[in-house]
Amino acid sequence: MDSKKEDAASAPTSPESRRTRSNGKGKTIAEAAPPSVTVVSTKAIPSPRGRWRKGAAILDFILRLGAISSAIGAAAVMGNNEQLLPFFTQFFQFHVQWDDFPMFQFFVFANGAAAVFLILSLPFSIVCMVRPFVVGPRLLLVIIDIFTMALVMAAASAAAAVVYLAHNGSQDANWIAICQQYTDFCKVTSEAVVASFVAAVFLIFLIVLSSVALKRR
Repeated sequence: MDSKKEDAASAPTSPESRRTRSNGKGKTIAEAAPPSVTVVSTKAIPSPRGRWRKGAAILDFILRLGAISSAIGAAAVMGNNEQLLPFFTQFFQFHVQWDDFPMFQFFVFANGAAAVFLILSLPFSIVCMVRPFVVGPRLLLVIIDIFTMALVMAAASAAAAVVYLAHNGSQDANWIAICQQYTDFCKVTSEAVVASFVAAVFLIFLIVLSSVALKRR
Protein backbone atom coordinates (compact mmCIF):
# COMPACT_ATOMS: atom_id res chain seq x y z
CA MET A 1 0.00 0.00 0.00
CA ASP A 2 2.79 2.35 0.98
CA SER A 3 4.88 1.35 -2.02
CA LYS A 4 2.06 2.33 -4.41
CA LYS A 5 1.89 5.77 -2.84
CA GLU A 6 5.65 6.18 -3.16
CA ASP A 7 5.50 5.11 -6.85
CA ALA A 8 2.73 7.59 -7.54
CA ALA A 9 4.63 10.37 -5.80
CA SER A 10 7.86 9.59 -7.67
CA ALA A 11 6.18 9.37 -11.14
CA PRO A 12 7.31 12.14 -13.51
CA THR A 13 4.88 14.93 -14.15
CA SER A 14 3.72 15.16 -17.75
CA PRO A 15 3.79 18.51 -19.69
CA GLU A 16 -0.01 18.53 -19.66
CA SER A 17 -0.07 18.31 -15.88
CA ARG A 18 2.36 21.22 -15.65
CA ARG A 19 0.17 23.40 -17.87
CA THR A 20 -3.04 22.69 -15.95
CA ARG A 21 -3.99 22.40 -12.36
CA SER A 22 -7.16 21.58 -10.47
CA ASN A 23 -8.91 24.21 -8.44
CA GLY A 24 -10.58 21.65 -6.17
CA LYS A 25 -13.90 21.68 -7.97
CA GLY A 26 -13.06 19.56 -11.00
CA LYS A 27 -12.29 22.50 -13.26
CA THR A 28 -8.98 23.15 -15.02
CA ILE A 29 -7.41 26.58 -15.14
CA ALA A 30 -4.97 27.23 -18.03
CA GLU A 31 -1.67 28.75 -17.23
CA ALA A 32 -1.55 32.43 -18.28
CA ALA A 33 0.29 33.04 -21.56
CA PRO A 34 2.87 35.81 -21.68
CA PRO A 35 1.41 39.10 -22.99
CA SER A 36 2.19 39.97 -26.63
CA VAL A 37 4.13 43.16 -27.39
CA THR A 38 2.80 45.50 -30.12
CA VAL A 39 5.30 47.83 -31.79
CA VAL A 40 3.83 51.17 -32.83
CA SER A 41 5.82 53.29 -35.31
CA THR A 42 6.00 56.98 -34.46
CA LYS A 43 7.41 58.00 -37.84
CA ALA A 44 5.18 60.56 -39.57
CA ILE A 45 3.99 59.54 -43.02
CA PRO A 46 3.33 62.55 -45.33
CA SER A 47 -0.11 62.59 -46.84
CA PRO A 48 -0.57 62.75 -50.66
CA ARG A 49 -2.39 66.07 -50.29
CA GLY A 50 0.56 67.56 -48.38
CA ARG A 51 3.00 66.42 -51.07
CA TRP A 52 0.80 67.91 -53.78
CA ARG A 53 0.55 71.26 -52.02
CA LYS A 54 4.30 71.38 -51.44
CA GLY A 55 4.93 70.60 -55.10
CA ALA A 56 2.51 73.37 -56.07
CA ALA A 57 4.39 75.79 -53.80
CA ILE A 58 7.72 74.88 -55.43
CA LEU A 59 6.20 75.39 -58.89
CA ASP A 60 4.78 78.72 -57.71
CA PHE A 61 8.27 79.86 -56.70
CA ILE A 62 9.74 78.85 -60.07
CA LEU A 63 6.99 80.61 -62.04
CA ARG A 64 7.45 83.68 -59.87
CA LEU A 65 11.14 83.82 -60.75
CA GLY A 66 10.23 83.54 -64.44
CA ALA A 67 7.76 86.42 -64.16
CA ILE A 68 10.36 88.57 -62.38
CA SER A 69 12.93 87.91 -65.09
CA SER A 70 10.48 88.73 -67.88
CA ALA A 71 9.25 91.95 -66.25
CA ILE A 72 12.76 93.19 -65.49
CA GLY A 73 13.88 92.30 -69.01
CA ALA A 74 10.96 94.15 -70.59
CA ALA A 75 11.57 97.29 -68.51
CA ALA A 76 15.33 97.24 -69.10
CA VAL A 77 15.08 96.68 -72.86
CA MET A 78 12.48 99.41 -73.33
CA GLY A 79 14.27 101.83 -70.97
CA ASN A 80 17.48 101.67 -73.02
CA ASN A 81 15.80 101.90 -76.43
CA GLU A 82 16.73 104.79 -78.69
CA GLN A 83 17.95 105.35 -82.21
CA LEU A 84 19.69 108.19 -84.00
CA LEU A 85 19.50 108.27 -87.78
CA PRO A 86 22.81 108.89 -89.56
CA PHE A 87 21.46 111.82 -91.59
CA PHE A 88 20.24 115.20 -90.38
CA THR A 89 19.47 118.66 -91.70
CA GLN A 90 20.56 122.09 -90.60
CA PHE A 91 17.59 122.41 -88.25
CA PHE A 92 16.52 118.83 -87.48
CA GLN A 93 18.19 115.75 -86.11
CA PHE A 94 16.30 112.50 -86.48
CA HIS A 95 16.42 110.91 -83.05
CA VAL A 96 13.83 108.79 -81.30
CA GLN A 97 13.81 107.60 -77.70
CA TRP A 98 11.44 105.56 -75.54
CA ASP A 99 10.47 108.48 -73.31
CA ASP A 100 9.18 110.38 -76.34
CA PHE A 101 6.03 108.24 -76.05
CA PRO A 102 3.88 108.42 -72.89
CA MET A 103 2.72 104.84 -73.41
CA PHE A 104 6.29 103.61 -73.32
CA GLN A 105 6.90 105.60 -70.13
CA PHE A 106 3.95 103.84 -68.55
CA PHE A 107 5.27 100.54 -69.89
CA VAL A 108 8.64 100.93 -68.16
CA PHE A 109 7.03 102.06 -64.91
CA ALA A 110 4.46 99.26 -64.88
CA ASN A 111 6.92 96.45 -65.59
CA GLY A 112 9.38 97.82 -63.04
CA ALA A 113 6.66 98.05 -60.40
CA ALA A 114 5.50 94.51 -61.25
CA ALA A 115 9.04 93.21 -60.77
CA VAL A 116 9.23 94.91 -57.36
CA PHE A 117 5.87 93.45 -56.26
CA LEU A 118 6.95 89.97 -57.36
CA ILE A 119 10.27 90.21 -55.55
CA LEU A 120 8.48 91.25 -52.36
CA SER A 121 6.16 88.27 -52.73
CA LEU A 122 9.02 85.73 -52.73
CA PRO A 123 9.14 85.37 -48.90
CA PHE A 124 5.43 84.48 -48.86
CA SER A 125 6.05 81.87 -51.55
CA ILE A 126 8.82 80.37 -49.41
CA VAL A 127 6.43 80.24 -46.43
CA CYS A 128 3.98 78.27 -48.57
CA MET A 129 6.75 75.77 -49.36
CA VAL A 130 7.68 75.31 -45.70
CA ARG A 131 4.07 75.18 -44.50
CA PRO A 132 1.97 73.82 -47.39
CA PHE A 133 -1.37 73.95 -45.53
CA VAL A 134 -1.20 77.63 -44.60
CA VAL A 135 -3.98 79.74 -46.14
CA GLY A 136 -3.18 83.40 -45.35
CA PRO A 137 0.05 83.80 -47.38
CA ARG A 138 -1.47 81.89 -50.30
CA LEU A 139 -4.48 84.21 -50.37
CA LEU A 140 -2.20 87.24 -50.21
CA LEU A 141 -0.20 85.90 -53.16
CA VAL A 142 -3.37 85.56 -55.21
CA ILE A 143 -4.31 89.20 -54.52
CA ILE A 144 -0.80 90.45 -55.39
CA ASP A 145 -0.68 88.36 -58.58
CA ILE A 146 -4.07 89.58 -59.80
CA PHE A 147 -3.11 93.23 -59.30
CA THR A 148 0.31 92.72 -60.90
CA MET A 149 -1.14 90.82 -63.86
CA ALA A 150 -3.65 93.61 -64.53
CA LEU A 151 -0.87 96.22 -64.41
CA VAL A 152 1.45 94.30 -66.73
CA MET A 153 -1.34 93.43 -69.17
CA ALA A 154 -2.46 97.06 -69.39
CA ALA A 155 1.08 98.28 -70.05
CA ALA A 156 1.81 95.59 -72.62
CA SER A 157 -1.46 96.21 -74.46
CA ALA A 158 -0.93 99.97 -74.59
CA ALA A 159 2.64 99.55 -75.85
CA ALA A 160 1.51 96.96 -78.40
CA ALA A 161 -0.99 99.44 -79.84
CA VAL A 162 1.74 102.05 -80.29
CA VAL A 163 4.07 99.47 -81.86
CA TYR A 164 1.34 98.45 -84.30
CA LEU A 165 0.85 102.06 -85.39
CA ALA A 166 4.60 102.53 -85.68
CA HIS A 167 4.83 99.51 -87.98
CA ASN A 168 1.70 100.06 -90.08
CA GLY A 169 0.61 103.65 -89.55
CA SER A 170 -2.97 104.78 -90.14
CA GLN A 171 -4.25 106.02 -93.45
CA ASP A 172 -7.42 107.41 -91.91
CA ALA A 173 -5.48 109.53 -89.42
CA ASN A 174 -2.67 110.28 -91.90
CA TRP A 175 -0.09 108.70 -89.58
CA ILE A 176 2.96 107.39 -91.34
CA ALA A 177 4.76 104.17 -90.34
CA ILE A 178 7.93 105.41 -88.65
CA CYS A 179 9.40 101.89 -88.50
CA GLN A 180 10.41 102.25 -92.14
CA GLN A 181 13.10 104.66 -90.92
CA TYR A 182 13.60 103.64 -87.28
CA THR A 183 13.94 99.92 -87.85
CA ASP A 184 16.18 99.17 -84.86
CA PHE A 185 14.01 101.16 -82.48
CA CYS A 186 10.87 99.31 -83.55
CA LYS A 187 12.60 95.94 -83.34
CA VAL A 188 13.75 96.50 -79.76
CA THR A 189 10.33 97.87 -78.82
CA SER A 190 8.63 94.75 -80.15
CA GLU A 191 10.98 92.53 -78.16
CA ALA A 192 10.16 94.44 -74.97
CA VAL A 193 6.43 94.08 -75.58
CA VAL A 194 6.78 90.33 -76.15
CA ALA A 195 8.75 89.99 -72.88
CA SER A 196 6.01 91.87 -71.04
CA PHE A 197 3.32 89.56 -72.41
CA VAL A 198 5.43 86.58 -71.32
CA ALA A 199 5.44 88.02 -67.79
CA ALA A 200 1.66 88.35 -67.97
CA VAL A 201 1.36 84.68 -69.00
CA PHE A 202 3.51 83.66 -66.02
CA LEU A 203 1.23 85.66 -63.74
CA ILE A 204 -1.87 84.00 -65.18
CA PHE A 205 -0.40 80.58 -64.41
CA LEU A 206 0.44 81.76 -60.90
CA ILE A 207 -3.12 82.90 -60.28
CA VAL A 208 -4.58 79.61 -61.54
CA LEU A 209 -2.11 77.55 -59.50
CA SER A 210 -2.79 79.47 -56.28
CA SER A 211 -6.55 79.28 -56.80
CA VAL A 212 -6.43 75.51 -57.27
CA ALA A 213 -4.22 75.14 -54.19
CA LEU A 214 -6.69 77.14 -52.10
CA LYS A 215 -9.63 75.12 -53.39
CA ARG A 216 -8.01 71.76 -52.55
CA ARG A 217 -6.99 72.66 -48.99
